[in-house]
Amino acid sequence: MPTIRKINHLAVVVSDMEVALAFWRDALGIPLAEVREVPAEAAEVAFLPVADSEIELVRPTTEDSGLAKYLAKRGPGMHHLCLEVDDLVGILQQLKAKGIRLINEEPRLAADGKKYAFIHPESTHGVLVELYEVNSAD
Repeated sequence: MPTIRKINHLAVVVSDMEVALAFWRDALGIPLAEVREVPAEAAEVAFLPVADSEIELVRPTTEDSGLAKYLAKRGPGMHHLCLEVDDLVGILQQLKAKGIRLINEEPRLAADGKKYAFIHPESTHGVLVELYEVNSAD
C-alpha cells in the first residue's frame, strides 16, 4: 500500500517575489536555497528550506495561467500543501477507487524528473494538495 512519507513543502502564492522574500528570508531568517523559473507551471519559485521540508514562494509569470487566476481571485497566501509519497501511481489509483476528485489522474513530470499530481480541493476540504514522488536516492 502506498504511504505518505512527510510534508515535502508548503507553497505560498505571491504577487511580488522581492517583497515576499523580505519577510520569509530577511525578517524570519530562513535561508534562500534558490529561485527557479518553472515554465511548465508558468511560475517563478523561491525555495526556502526548513528542517527536512521547505517553504516555496510561487509567483505567476504569465497573466493567464491557473496560478495567476488563483492569485487574482484569492490574493496572496497559502496555495498548496505537498505530501511526499513513495508510490505516486499507486496512491492515485487508491484515491480514484475511493471517489476522490483528482486534477491530475496521471503523474506529471517536473523538469528535475520527479513525478507529481494534484488533488482537487473539493475532495480535501478546501486545500489544494500536491503529491510528490521522491525516490530514496533523491
